[in-house]
Amino acid sequence: MKKVFLTVFLLYTCFGSAQVSIKDSTISTPMIGLSYGYHLAAGDLLSRFGNSSSVQLNVDFKGRSNLIVGINGSYIFGKEVKEDMFANISTPEGYIINSEGTISDVRLWERGFTVSGTLGGLLHFKKPNPNSGLLFNMGFGFIQHKIRIEVIGNDVPQLSKEYKKGYDRLTNGFLLTENLGYLYLSNNRLTNLYIGLECLQGFTQNRRSYNYDTMEHDSKKRIDILYGARLMWILPLYKKPPQEYYTH
Repeated sequence: MKKVFLTVFLLYTCFGSAQVSIKDSTISTPMIGLSYGYHLAAGDLLSRFGNSSSVQLNVDFKGRSNLIVGINGSYIFGKEVKEDMFANISTPEGYIINSEGTISDVRLWERGFTVSGTLGGLLHFKKPNPNSGLLFNMGFGFIQHKIRIEVIGNDVPQLSKEYKKGYDRLTNGFLLTENLGYLYLSNNRLTNLYIGLECLQGFTQNRRSYNYDTMEHDSKKRIDILYGARLMWILPLYKKPPQEYYTH
């Protein structure tokens, strides 16, 4: 977190002192964004997880030509896990028995993250200003996801910390992203938002050396797809020009 705050401070120091009129001219400015996204799974990811959410931090720079470059990182989380990994340690009814001979409480979640760099362009409209409009960008980076396994009470020896790695399907690889939406930078600086559609394609592979349930190494090449919508709150780092007063 210290590195993030340092980056924001340096961007503000370098660019935030420029006093501009966003209403009348195209500006260059750093932008810090915090967003929420909701996604549907497709491709190989569809057989493992259901719908998911993500929170994302963006650091972007918008140039006077309305080109926008940036970096971002997101945390992915979901509660629907479709893949059944416990057939070899569960009863025919699907229950896992703990060390005391009773049914254990095992909970599963989707967890993951992305890191990517982006390049895009803004098609501005006359209103409300030349710094708002239709935004399209593309990016590339890294994606990772896995099944988080939590045993309430830690009473299942077969799912101890080390053994979980044989079931969690840790998967990662190269990421491509595409985004299309509307960027709104208000004239009064109070409301700055982005809302849009996005698609992520991960070219991934299982990174565990051995899956305990299948009793083999999974070397399959995967195409994991997420698509959905994102809403972002933006802090642009520029200063308003001083008010002009005239006297007779």
